Amino acid sequence: MSVVLVDSGGANIGSVRYALQRLGVEAALTSDAAAIRAADKVILPGVGAAAPAMQRLRALRLVEVLRSLTQPVLGVCLGMQLLCAHSEEGDVDGLDVIDATVRRIDARDGLRVPHMGWNRVRAIAPHAWLAREDGWAYFVHGYAVPVGASTLATCEYGATFSAAIGRGNFAGVQFHPERSATLGARVLRGFLAA
Repeated sequence: MSVVLVDSGGANIGSVRYALQRLGVEAALTSDAAAIRAADKVILPGVGAAAPAMQRLRALRLVEVLRSLTQPVLGVCLGMQLLCAHSEEGDVDGLDVIDATVRRIDARDGLRVPHMGWNRVRAIAPHAWLAREDGWAYFVHGYAVPVGASTLATCEYGATFSAAIGRGNFAGVQFHPERSATLGARVLRGFLAA
């Protein structure tokens, strides 16, 4: 099985690779379109901002490549947000494989933004390979996807937001599975087994 990490300029590449190694999988980091198309599984990681990440994907001519993939694709944190149609962060269009808009977390009632730390995830809908289990996960984000038709799991931080989204072969998690202990390992195992 070949797994690739899309080199979208994210800062969490090393920790995602290490989490996959713990599960017995070596994943190549690449921005090569042919390697991405040929992989059995594709992970779109990301820590950073939507506009620069989409700018990088456009510069590498990977937007249409990613949109056209038919194998399992997992977006992590910013990578999940990039799967969406649009992001308020930088007012930028995403890959548009999931019909959702990423919105800024409202810092009302003394909430700190970004949302950082452990929080409860509640599964609400099935997906072909994403674990449908509740658990605790580690989050670091200032933007989130509101609950909608693509929501697979939710989390509460001032308001309810999508902790996981999916459509067809594309799914994403707002949390960091590589840092989310038991739940994170289940997410990665489900993805690898798909």
